[in-house]
Amino acid sequence: MSIPIDTFFLDPKFEGTLQQKIQRMISEGVLSGRFIPGAKLPSSRKLAAHLGISRITVTLAYSELVSDDYLIAKGRSGYYVSPTAPQRTRFDAPKGVITDAVDWNRAIGQRYSGQVLVEKPVDWRSYPYPFIYGQADERIFDHSNWRQCALQALGKREFSTVTADSYERDDPELVKYIALNTLPRRGIQAKPEQILITMGGQNALWLAAQVLLNQRRTAVMENPGYPGLRVALNLARCNVVNVPVDHAGMRLDALPEETDVVFTTPSHHCPTSVTMPLERRQELLEMASRNDFLIVEDDYEFEMSFLNPPAPALKSLDEEGRVIYVGSFSKSLFPGLRLGYMVGSETFIREARALRMVVVRHPPGHLQRTVANFLSLGHFDALVARMGQTYRRRRDVMQEAIDRRGLHVAGSDVSGGSSFWMKTPDGIDARDLALAVRERGVLLEPGHFFFENPEDGRHNFRIAYSSIDSARIPAGIDIIADTIEAFGGR
Repeated sequence: MSIPIDTFFLDPKFEGTLQQKIQRMISEGVLSGRFIPGAKLPSSRKLAAHLGISRITVTLAYSELVSDDYLIAKGRSGYYVSPTAPQRTRFDAPKGVITDAVDWNRAIGQRYSGQVLVEKPVDWRSYPYPFIYGQADERIFDHSNWRQCALQALGKREFSTVTADSYERDDPELVKYIALNTLPRRGIQAKPEQILITMGGQNALWLAAQVLLNQRRTAVMENPGYPGLRVALNLARCNVVNVPVDHAGMRLDALPEETDVVFTTPSHHCPTSVTMPLERRQELLEMASRNDFLIVEDDYEFEMSFLNPPAPALKSLDEEGRVIYVGSFSKSLFPGLRLGYMVGSETFIREARALRMVVVRHPPGHLQRTVANFLSLGHFDALVARMGQTYRRRRDVMQEAIDRRGLHVAGSDVSGGSSFWMKTPDGIDARDLALAVRERGVLLEPGHFFFENPEDGRHNFRIAYSSIDSARIPAGIDIIADTIEAFGGR
């Protein structure tokens, strides 16, 4: 039996090479049962002519399918569906109408949905002016060397390391690089036993909250502050105190006496980007020692200190082991990586490691080794330098456009970062502004997400330059300014 050639067509929505599209087309046909074992496929010449592509592309795809046992080659006879090809398990569809008879309002013991987080459109790349924060720019990223590092991690030499179930252990090469290279740049000295790899900074904050807090303890966070941290603290069921932020970061005079753990972003406050000066950092450490509380330092964007040299990390000034340091590769590489790390006392790291073991076991070995390769071969430092140069140009362009149109910058950053924290004129809600400019191709982030009381942030919004070309920035700022004027603001 031969498979009719008119049943072969390439999926235009599948993102991949022509060879990959052919492999997917045939493997899906086999798995779905449309191409039965023993059925003969068209010759590579006929299929190439039918699809309007190169014959060698079809031949290479056939060869890959043979190696995966979807097809077998029979000399000069051609290619056939393998009798031992992979198959999907099938079940007879149940008859009749299926209804959900469970009372989920009663069955759910604890709710996790409905938490307030920043919304980012999935199709943000389709907008001409995407002033959204924390997304990767494919024009800057080092695709070639990242691919080579990923392939190296899949080689025979490292195969056992990246494919093993490592239980609670992390990739030793990644931990070694963090200990010997990344942390010393922040003035931090740590042993491997004091380092834990996490599934990004968000996961690190959640682990810290779960280990350090309970219903009888009090956590302090910045207001405005990172929405993901607020969710993590709510899930820890502790008492949460939101402390206001001024031009120098968290206001220490507002810390309550019963504080157990302080969560802070001293290098680049989220979302205003202000940098906590050295004097306030030292004062915070003195208060922690005097009042016996711990500090979790989220140093999520320290690589982007291109305006001035970065201030020493809070952890580097810590002489009593009170600071737990959180870093992330997701901001400097790409957010989909979901890889970060924590540094702290061995006792704390032991507990956090045990909790991580129960929840996710360990971050994927292949990702850890790929990042270790990318770091150790110098590609990461080159990427950060390139990002710093690009971000500085974009920042200068955005600052000039903001000044030209008289927009109000609410936050001040002395080191760098990748965004501006803005304020609308009185009477203009940033949520309304965001909706209006979105219709004209501009994406910005309303500020209400970052506040304990969302109404307190109704006049704030954030515009980032990490994912937009410099040439597009002035036109996007003009649209924002024109819309504010149309709303009656100046």
